[in-house]
Amino acid sequence: MEILIGASKINKYAVSESGDTLEMIERPHGGISLILVDGQRSGKSAKRISNVVARKCVQLLGEGVRDGVVARAANDYLFTYRGGKVTATLNIVSADATSQTLVISRNNSCPVMVHTPQRGLYLLDEPSHSIGTRRNTTPIITEIPMELGPMVISFTDGLRHAGGPIHRFDYRAATQALLNEGYSEPQAMADALLKQAFDIDNGRPKDDISLVIVRVRVAPPGSDKVRRMSGRLIL
Repeated sequence: MEILIGASKINKYAVSESGDTLEMIERPHGGISLILVDGQRSGKSAKRISNVVARKCVQLLGEGVRDGVVARAANDYLFTYRGGKVTATLNIVSADATSQTLVISRNNSCPVMVHTPQRGLYLLDEPSHSIGTRRNTTPIITEIPMELGPMVISFTDGLRHAGGPIHRFDYRAATQALLNEGYSEPQAMADALLKQAFDIDNGRPKDDISLVIVRVRVAPPGSDKVRRMSGRLIL
């Protein structure tokens, strides 16, 4: 199998720093995990919160702790660190080589979009609570077999709220339209969705917007066993 990853982020308009943090770590037993955190509010204070949560997740995932336990530990840590007065949303998307599944952990009111050739596009939208303000907050965990060829689209609420209450961005319809147009590469899809949200906000995003997309496909014939990763970051 081949794992493809794409991510796009932009700050809230007139705010110098995004309150969203995206981290990636190789799993000790094989595979990779993507951690997406949205700290309360925006700017530097939100960034400090999201960094604290993301670092805790990276530490535990790197030690081989399971995703659901990592999310619960991140909640307990933030609750203790800030006395239950600060919240954050947390999504973890893992390509787990041991179980041969995509593991999706949600502590976020935003849904996660999933596409498989068999089922098409659907939402993981079971009610879920953000972390940091309650002791016993648990994540919603979903596992999808890699053999189904899934694409998982995780995002922060800046995408969902783009356009405001009147011209609200229909991210599901936009994603379906891109799929209908033949989009299959995660980076191209992430860029296209971000641009549409940016445009509907008239170039002035009302909140930080972050997307991470993970797709699994059968490796092309003749592929070697070399592990490759590339990246592009504009500062």
